[in-house]
Amino acid sequence: MSGIFEANRATGITPITPTETPARRWFERIVALVSLALAAPVCVVIAVAVRGEDGGPVLFRQRRVGRGGEPFELLKFRSMSVGAAGAAVTAAGDRRVTRTGRWLRKFKLDELPQLWNVARGEMSLVGPRPEVERYVDLEQAVWRRVLAVRPGITDAATLIYRDEERILAGFADPEAGYRETVLPDKLQLNLAYLERRTLWTDAQVVAWTACYSLLPAAFDAARLRKRILS
Repeated sequence: MSGIFEANRATGITPITPTETPARRWFERIVALVSLALAAPVCVVIAVAVRGEDGGPVLFRQRRVGRGGEPFELLKFRSMSVGAAGAAVTAAGDRRVTRTGRWLRKFKLDELPQLWNVARGEMSLVGPRPEVERYVDLEQAVWRRVLAVRPGITDAATLIYRDEERILAGFADPEAGYRETVLPDKLQLNLAYLERRTLWTDAQVVAWTACYSLLPAAFDAARLRKRILS
């Protein structure tokens, strides 16, 4: 979707801050910077592994739609082959994913560079995951509500769809499956979570994210959906 700034002005999205006080924003930035410092040794190992596999760039940069409909550059450790073309979504077994990338995706370590996005104020630790422009429709009320808050590294929908790549592999057309089935459900999950969001629920989401990243075998989507939204 092009002209995101123009669409933003036309729809008049007004950012809201029910849980995003200035104190919290500074706290999150400090947490992000401290976390980056603590994770530096791990990041160095990942960078060497990514670079060493095919000699390509360490980071993957992609334009995403942020709070208020404004775009920003999201960072990830690169998990696909250099110059890999194909669908905008990734299903299990996608040959574009490198060996190192499969390991990074399994434990969600490819998301670590987004702590820098948090430090820059573009993202929050918890919030709806930012989408690429092609999937965003600012004319829909659901998108305007979701984009009224700062996007996050993790959220309820991301947790519930932790096995998204496996789910998409079940569709004949993974991209159509994402656009028509997965994404609409994610948006509704985002709205349901935002209606009951508190600092405590955000802390729980962070804890669950850490738990399932370290112990992916313990993941149970149905139980988590009920627990988060009950």
